Amino acid sequence: MIYNFNLGIGWASSGVEYAQLYRARMFRGIGEPARFVFTDMFPQENIAHYTRNIGFEDEEVIWLYTFFTDFKIAPVTYTLADFLATLADRDYSVSRSGRIGRIVFTQKDNFCTLYYTSADSDRLHRVEYVSDGCLIRKDYFTYGRLYSEYYAPLDGKAHLYLRRFFNTDGSVAYEEMIDDDDVMYRFPDQLFYSKEALVGYMVRCLHLKADDTVIVDRTTGIGQAILQNCGPAQTGIVVHADHYSAGSTNADNVLWNNYYEYAFDMARHISFFVTSTDAQRNKMAVQFAQYVGQVPKIVTIPVGSLEKLREPDPQKGRRPYAIVTASRLATEKHIDWIIEACVAAKKDVPELTLDIYGAGGEYNALSQLIEEKEAGAYIRLMGQHDMTDLYQNYELYLSGSTSEGFGLSLMEAVGAGLPMIGFDVPYGNPTFIDDGRNGYLIPVDVHTTIQDHIEGLRDRVVHFFKTADRQAFQRRSYAIAEAYLTEKVMQRWKDVIR
Repeated sequence: MIYNFNLGIGWASSGVEYAQLYRARMFRGIGEPARFVFTDMFPQENIAHYTRNIGFEDEEVIWLYTFFTDFKIAPVTYTLADFLATLADRDYSVSRSGRIGRIVFTQKDNFCTLYYTSADSDRLHRVEYVSDGCLIRKDYFTYGRLYSEYYAPLDGKAHLYLRRFFNTDGSVAYEEMIDDDDVMYRFPDQLFYSKEALVGYMVRCLHLKADDTVIVDRTTGIGQAILQNCGPAQTGIVVHADHYSAGSTNADNVLWNNYYEYAFDMARHISFFVTSTDAQRNKMAVQFAQYVGQVPKIVTIPVGSLEKLREPDPQKGRRPYAIVTASRLATEKHIDWIIEACVAAKKDVPELTLDIYGAGGEYNALSQLIEEKEAGAYIRLMGQHDMTDLYQNYELYLSGSTSEGFGLSLMEAVGAGLPMIGFDVPYGNPTFIDDGRNGYLIPVDVHTTIQDHIEGLRDRVVHFFKTADRQAFQRRSYAIAEAYLTEKVMQRWKDVIR
């Protein structure tokens, strides 16, 4: 069995969770059973809703807090009718507005607030109990009551002091006693005085053997507990971000990224490290040799794969002068630079258009920028879409990011034969952009200004449409993409796991 450890997941999952999903698909493809362990609390949503949304199967998911119960990972099926059947007091009224409802009892200031899974469903995610104006309890459900939280008033606020986790028959599996940041877990036969200790106990309960593999995606708060308790299983650490601080590293000392420092210090106990690009693997190997004196096993396995290379419709072809970019609409993606660059390039390439795919917090600001530039006729915010059959409709992909560990959208774009323009920053852009052959890498350094970034993008866009051999660039992108076909990525995992 392969156990993959992470912290949290949400509706807007990060690249780490998508990397895990791709890995799950690889393991399914090679017939390796795998489980994905999440160790955060999820009080606002049932974890199965998050994991199903991204593409995990229920049986692939383990949640730390229900691991010690007999509840299985499942969506919420517990209904309002199920809850009403548990009430001893039959004198009450029920009301509802959207996802939130209320049960009011005859006793003064006694009511329950109901949280439904959606505005048009009668399934209950949780119920909060208020008595005499004070929150006293919250119950959480899937197909039964998973756990309850107990509160007491303290300094004018509701203070959480206990979580009680249940089995499906209603018996108590264990309890978490809480005093602000201090916790203690009480089982029928033992106590644990930290969450790290609870994680360690869970790992021991897996009874790992030499043919098992433990892969850790995020080590914060759990890495030491996992490594100390995984026994004979082989262990792997996935490096998802830049692994060191370039500005604080010199010939004598390296400053590792805090997320990986513990794992790097324990490298002698790690079976393998995984990077998503050869460039990062090579950098790590050189640094380990220089600063540690020995090089651990480091393998390159992409965090995504391509089912196939995608060609445009032979009848329609690619839309002439059409540019695309796809990412979260976040400040670090610098979509505003792309918009500014395309507005400027429009003067030299009047046929140019830009479609921006993705959702995020910068949507309104970007929409306003497009309006200010009077660019709405040729620059569009397209929203969130499945990009599988969209990239091949365009002629050019633009990346404004100055930090891209891998870049799933970059991989998908070259898989559709798209030439690309982006900044020469580690590690994704140089992996997918062969400067001058399938696109352009724009040099940057600490002195590069925002205006320099914008002008760099503009210049390469104009140069591409004015002078590049577009078909030759497309052929080179397809050639780069060959290494990321699913069967080849599967083989890389086979070589590590087996």
